[in-house]
Amino acid sequence: MDRRRWMGLLFAVGSACFALGAAPGYVDAVGVAADGITFFVGSLFFTSAAALQFLDAGVHRGGSDWWSSLVQLAGTLFFNLSTFDEMLEHLSAKQDDRLVWTPDAFGSICFLVASGMAWAAVVHGWWGWRPRERDWQIAAFNMVGSVAFGASAVASYVVPVSDQPRNATLMNMGTFVGALCFLAGALLLLPKPAPEPATAG
Repeated sequence: MDRRRWMGLLFAVGSACFALGAAPGYVDAVGVAADGITFFVGSLFFTSAAALQFLDAGVHRGGSDWWSSLVQLAGTLFFNLSTFDEMLEHLSAKQDDRLVWTPDAFGSICFLVASGMAWAAVVHGWWGWRPRERDWQIAAFNMVGSVAFGASAVASYVVPVSDQPRNATLMNMGTFVGALCFLAGALLLLPKPAPEPATAG
């Protein structure tokens, strides 16, 4: 199996885990602990895929692909921290913001930067409309996904007075929509099936 296929599969599994973890009713059905594990497992798949992508970009060290994959890899490591710490129990609002929200915010910033660099590389600037091109579709899905993750990160800040996220609805919706966008981009990474040879009639 080639490296691009592996990247697509790993990103797809990680995205599916994040979408499932944020899906309406999931946490109520499985409990907070299982929901936290779902996010953490998803973050590990993200990191595995990002590491593979970084290694693949290593042949062009110093280029835009190398830098964007490096920044994205750093973002996944921040998500490893935030999702792992999210599983800790009885955190105060201050501890939650330091251990969970801060690495989540840094991870979201890294994803925004990496997606922006990838988008600029694909469209050769800041805007381009080529929806029939697969690379454009992947970059567009990843850019929208990163924006949604960023909105979720802003909304997830725990307000000390209430000990609740700033906007729980936006937090979950941003994660869910962002994960679906990343899932779509990951599936587009998978090579198209080879056409079947024509048979003589």
